[in-house]
Amino acid sequence: MLALHRMRSQLIKFRTMQVNQIRGLLYEFGVSFRAGRVAGLTEIRARMAELEDALPGVVTSSLQDQLRRIDAIEQDIDALEKKITVWHRQEAACRAIAEVPGIGKLTATALIATIGDAKTFRSGREFASFLGLVPRQTGTGGKIRLGSISRRGDPYLRTLLIHGARSVMCHAKVPTAWQKAIQQRRPANVAAVALANKMARTAWAILAHSGTYDKHCVSMRSVAAQQ
Repeated sequence: MLALHRMRSQLIKFRTMQVNQIRGLLYEFGVSFRAGRVAGLTEIRARMAELEDALPGVVTSSLQDQLRRIDAIEQDIDALEKKITVWHRQEAACRAIAEVPGIGKLTATALIATIGDAKTFRSGREFASFLGLVPRQTGTGGKIRLGSISRRGDPYLRTLLIHGARSVMCHAKVPTAWQKAIQQRRPANVAAVALANKMARTAWAILAHSGTYDKHCVSMRSVAAQQ
């Protein structure tokens, strides 16, 4: 499963490089398009007749070859995502953690394939630390200072979790009280990392204890801290 994720990630990089190259080459001829991959490629194809009149024939034919190459890459990406979807549907653990807001099929399958046995980690914090989602700790004389996140873990899985957290922050219809509080107190990027940390801990708890997601669940440690 991790191999499929790596192949998909590499193909997405290739596709981005191809699209950026097309934009750069056409801009040299004074032609620009709308921002965004889908919108830009759609406009390029719609204006192909116009481009054939404005560009040299060699450039036009090469542009069409590039567009066909991008189509082939997208087909390969779709094929890999279908295989990932099949595995996601077959794995009960994937379906369980996919109930957590911000964790979709890509994050769920990558997390399950990465974590293996959740009980390898003693706690959700240890798992979040493994992913590089906890602050660096420095200090002397018994004074501990917390810095930025360590970024010492898997960058791919960490990126998926942070992207999922940003999606929750932007699209959650009913944000939790904790999410509202962290967004009010901290900048957007800091809040996204904090939410990604919470998502990772929640996923670990579900896997380690064979449980299900409950948005109203409160850890015993949090209750003890409030008391």
